[in-house]
Amino acid sequence: MKRFLSLAAVAALSMSAFANETDDMKAELNALKAQVAELKKAQDGANLSNIANELKELKVRTGGDNIKWDADYRASYDAIGAEMANGSKTQNGVINNRLWLGMKAAPRSDLSFIGQLAYNKNFGDSANHSQANVASGAGYSNFDWVKNENAGDNSINVKNLYVIYFGDMGDVPYTASVGRRSSTNGTLANLREDDKEASPNGHMINVEFDGASFNFLLDKVTGVPGMAFKLCMGRGLTNANPGLSQNMISGGTGSGAYDAYMNNKNQDPNIDMFGFIFTPYDNGQYRVTSQVFKAWNLIGFDGNAMGNTMYAYNDYMSGAFNAANRFSGTGLANLMNASNLMQFQNVGNMYGYTVSAIATGIGNGLGDFADNTTAFVSWAMSRTDPNNKNVRQAGLLPGSPAAGTPIGMLGSNKAETGQSWYLGVQMPAVITKDGRIGLEYNNGSKYWRSFTYGEDTMVASKLAARGNAKEIYYIQPILGKTLTAELRYTRIDYDYTGSQGFFGDDGTPMTMAQAVAAGQGAVKSATDMMGYLRYRY
Repeated sequence: MKRFLSLAAVAALSMSAFANETDDMKAELNALKAQVAELKKAQDGANLSNIANELKELKVRTGGDNIKWDADYRASYDAIGAEMANGSKTQNGVINNRLWLGMKAAPRSDLSFIGQLAYNKNFGDSANHSQANVASGAGYSNFDWVKNENAGDNSINVKNLYVIYFGDMGDVPYTASVGRRSSTNGTLANLREDDKEASPNGHMINVEFDGASFNFLLDKVTGVPGMAFKLCMGRGLTNANPGLSQNMISGGTGSGAYDAYMNNKNQDPNIDMFGFIFTPYDNGQYRVTSQVFKAWNLIGFDGNAMGNTMYAYNDYMSGAFNAANRFSGTGLANLMNASNLMQFQNVGNMYGYTVSAIATGIGNGLGDFADNTTAFVSWAMSRTDPNNKNVRQAGLLPGSPAAGTPIGMLGSNKAETGQSWYLGVQMPAVITKDGRIGLEYNNGSKYWRSFTYGEDTMVASKLAARGNAKEIYYIQPILGKTLTAELRYTRIDYDYTGSQGFFGDDGTPMTMAQAVAAGQGAVKSATDMMGYLRYRY
């Protein structure tokens, strides 16, 4: 019995010791678990911090904190032709490179920077070895409004450069922007170009311009879908002397005083424009939009100065100096003198009005073809306001206007009104997947004048035509929007001359018969068959 109790005591003591040892092990294990948990928590925090830093860095790289670039390259071929009023014909084939490099940055949700660099050049050198490829005399190809729309040299120029702010005034969201915001490929004109729509109406404005705009969305406060009002203002020419200049004739004073960036009264005054775009209704399918503007101090040429330059040029090229010419010296000096006297003149102001109706999808429930068809009709009017301040020099050509008579606008000393109609439809091609076919027609009256000098048509702007223009085009995606192709045929039949001129005598409307009688090489009709491949990414 004693032995049994002794064994029991030993066992009890052993079990007690084992229990104590187990408790110690549990305590150590719990402590170890706690340490592991602390380590894991610390590690998780470090990982989360690393992940957050990596995400922040990724956001900086791919978000709006830096400039993001995009590329738009187009290689095109234009087969162009013209029939002159005297019956002669001419034609040419032109291969062209065009590159747009886009820049975007949005460091804040309410502020964005947008820029675009442009390159536009025909293949190879030019025939006269002028890489600038600008016309002398009465040419407009190097004017700022069309700097990137006309083929030039290997230079890369700024096409767009502006900052836009997004804000709210109660229930009225608005945007405000300032900078160089090209008014090209705007409403309606963007369809044939396969481009995103810009805000000005392409029926009447298609040029590059520097200025500011303020857009207000009014649908919330009016209850009318899509109602919006946009103020637009810009400057097309700045009168300012060069920097660090001491101009001896500035303002006619002859003082030789330092006058950097001061106004020069011997030069054309500032060209300014102010207007608005009002959209009374836009439900996403049907839209009505209007545009009104006034442009001040528009420029043009004295017709007698143009005629004298042509006279001198023909005389110089013939190699026989005409003694009746009032300029002295050799034929070359004669030509240089005439060219120097042919300068832009301030001729007056102009008003423009446009109203357009657009349907993006026809009807409701009429099928995919109608749903994917866009149709539009647009009416526009121009009205001149000549100042009759500048007068003509003496003309050498027979029938020239008398010296000292006012230049006026578009060959007239009184206000003249012009009108234009523009209709178009773009629809699925049906025969190919995702292809689109477009048909367009426009007509302009005798005194019609638009600001569409930047239109992408090598034979000149069809929408500026004082006559009729017809067009058919086919757009086909090859690799989605990344690689596309287009074929386009444009024909312009002119009723009057001066469609592509500026606002002085160079814009004078003459019938084809009048032009022939005056010895002018007027274009009666022009055609442009264009094809291109375009890469966008």
